[in-house]
This record gives sequence, C-alpha cells and structure tokens, in this order.
Amino acid sequence: MNRLVSKLLIYRDMPKDSILMELSAICEEAESADFHKEELINRIYRQIKRILVVATEYGFNRNLWQNYLTFLLIMNENPFSITCEKTGAKTGSVNHFAKNDFKIFMQLFHYDFSALEKKLGIDCFSCITNYEAIEKPELMYNKNVSEKVQCLSLELESAADEEEFFHCITTFYKDYGVGAFGLNKAFRIQAVENNQILFQAINNMDKVVLDDLIGYEIQKKKLVDNTKAFVEGKKANNVLLFGDSGTGKSTSIKAIVNEFYKDGLRMIEIYKHQFKHLSQVIAQIKNRNYKFIIYMDDLSFEDFETEYKFLKAVIEGGVETKPQNILIYATSNRRHLIRETWKDRNDMETENGMHHSDTMEEKLSLAYRFGVTINYSKPSQKEYFHIVTELARKNHITLSEEEICREANKWELSHGGISGRTAQQFINYLAGMN
Repeated sequence: MNRLVSKLLIYRDMPKDSILMELSAICEEAESADFHKEELINRIYRQIKRILVVATEYGFNRNLWQNYLTFLLIMNENPFSITCEKTGAKTGSVNHFAKNDFKIFMQLFHYDFSALEKKLGIDCFSCITNYEAIEKPELMYNKNVSEKVQCLSLELESAADEEEFFHCITTFYKDYGVGAFGLNKAFRIQAVENNQILFQAINNMDKVVLDDLIGYEIQKKKLVDNTKAFVEGKKANNVLLFGDSGTGKSTSIKAIVNEFYKDGLRMIEIYKHQFKHLSQVIAQIKNRNYKFIIYMDDLSFEDFETEYKFLKAVIEGGVETKPQNILIYATSNRRHLIRETWKDRNDMETENGMHHSDTMEEKLSLAYRFGVTINYSKPSQKEYFHIVTELARKNHITLSEEEICREANKWELSHGGISGRTAQQFINYLAGMN
C-alpha cells in the first residue's frame, strides 16, 4: 500500500495522521523482517476504530473501506477538484496527473488485505469490507452525505478503468462540489486557526418547506423572488426580515435554503460576537461555485454594542466589493436593528428647515443597507384560527374546526398570545394527546 500511496501527486498532501497514511505506514512496516506483531495489531485496531467512527457518523454500510476512500476523494480540496467544481472536467495536462492518481485509487479500492490479516492473525479488514450496520434513526447521521457517498462508492467500485473512474469523480465534483460545502446545506463557524475559518456542518437542519408556514404569502413571495434571482446569477439584495416574534421569520429562511439547496445555495449562520471575522469568512467562500447566504438570526444591538460597524462595512461601504455569490439575510424583532432612545435626539440640528440627528442617522444606516425589508407582523385572530386549522389538517387532527378554534383561543391566552409559533405549539400539544 505504501508503494501505491507514495505515487500520488494531486492527492498526496494528506495529513500524516489520516487513516490512509497511517495504514500505509503499517503495511510498510509489516513487510520488514523485524516487525513487532502486537504493536502493529494495536495500531491497525486504532485505525479500524476510526473508520467505524466515520461510518457511524455518516451512516455508511457495506464496504466501509471503499466508503472511506470515496469520502476522502470527495472532501479533498485541491486545485484540480475545485476547478472541476467550477467548470467540470476540461481538457488539459492536469488530467494526466489526475488519472494517474485515480488509477492508484482504483488499486486501493480493491486492495487485498488478506495477506496482512494472515500474517498478523486478524480478520478486521474482512469485517469492514462486508459490514452490516445497525439500523438507526436518520437524525443520528447526515442522510444527505450518506446517500451521496455510498452511491458514488458503488460507481467507483465498478469502474472499468481510470478513465471511467475519472468521469465518475469529476462529474460528482461538478454536480455537487467538493469538500464540506458540496455535501451540506448549512454551516456555522467552529473556530479560527491561523487566520483561517473552520466551518462546522449543521447536520440536523430542520427540513421545513415554505408550505409548512401558513399564511404570509406576500412575504414568502418576496423572499423567494429575491433568492431565485440570486441563485440564477442575477442582481439580488440583502434581506432583513423584521417583525413580531414567532411569526415565521427564521422558518422562512430555513425553508428557502432547503428549497434552493439543489441549485447550489448554502447557508452560513454567524453570531454577533463573530462579526469581527466576517471579512475572513467572505474571503474563504468568495471563489467557490456556490451561492452563500450569511444568516444572522434575531439580530439587534444595544447602545453599548459596536459590532454592527463590522456588519455595515461588509454589507456596503468597505473598500472591497462584496462578492456576487454572497448575500446577507437577517431576522430581527426590531425594524431598525439598533435600540433607539429619546437621548438620540439630543444632537438634533436644524438645517434648511429639516431636523437632523447624527446619532439617529448612524443607527438607521444599518437597516437601510438591506435592499429588501420584509415585515412579519402578528396575525389577526382570524388569521390565527386559519393557521391553527390548516396545521391541524396537516397533522391529521380529527377535532372539528369549531372545537379546534375554541381550544386554540384558550391556549393562546396562557401561552404568549397570538402568533404562528403559538399555533404550532398548540398543534404539537393536540398531536401529543392523540
């Protein structure tokens, strides 16, 4: 195995502690005359456990060795894979080196561990290449990643030669992308190391769709129209969804990401204390072949908080132009985002018959930088009853409409008032009682 791995060119820069590199070193040592049997078995078991951890995390089954190698190819961001993500496979000299690497990976795919197992008296490789996973709920792993990896793994296993292997991999890169962005819908910032942002995939994102949000048709249409223009490469605006709590602002954005994921839309959720890293986030995603929504939930600022200045500079006004593949979508209970007080009017001046306050202009300028503002107001009682009855129908609640409305009215009086969230909580209660 070490002789194969050492010949990789494009895909050679893998960490030395990766499973493939560790097993490669073990196989090399096992060929020496003075290898230490127990030590090698111990090291092999550590790598087998790591493969099992990956398989459990992503729901892999059948041939875990091939699934792991497929996952490695999908996640490896290098100049070749990123170029294929953007333009697909093009003719060029680099393809010669890529096919050389894929020929090696084909041999790794069908690597015969039987001699190693016989020499060390183990059978772990035989087990993981014919593995039957325990059935578990989808919420325990990212089904989207699991299905894509295992489907591609089957294609690569049956590839007749490196040309077919090359076609399978490059087609996947073009259709889905490479690395975590190709496999996941949403992310948050995990850490910042050496001025590089490390993104963490959000595996259990709500599967809500726009039809799950009853009412607010005008609001949803404005959001869909803006996002559709964005993913189609047309001009689009940053969006601020503001209004009463529990009206579906955050739900709408999650639904938008679910709807346009297949069109290359991805979401990065960022919190207020991370605004200082916004420029770094943008620098890392601006050249990728995806459309990114930077999502800020429940956005608001107090007088003493100055993080909004980072946001203002990024949205509009900085020296660097915001990339065309990035928009900012934010939700807030405040129309103007920053808390306003009567003291803001203390610096009021009169100029040409108009009143003007520098403090107020400073605070309002952030909200004005969102090209689309959508108001999600509290529903009327009639609208509330409509939401409740529609949700009841979707959840197969058998009570009459009159009974549902009567009980919903009682529920909202003691559970935070009229809102879409209150309606959903009431339906959850009814569904739980059945």
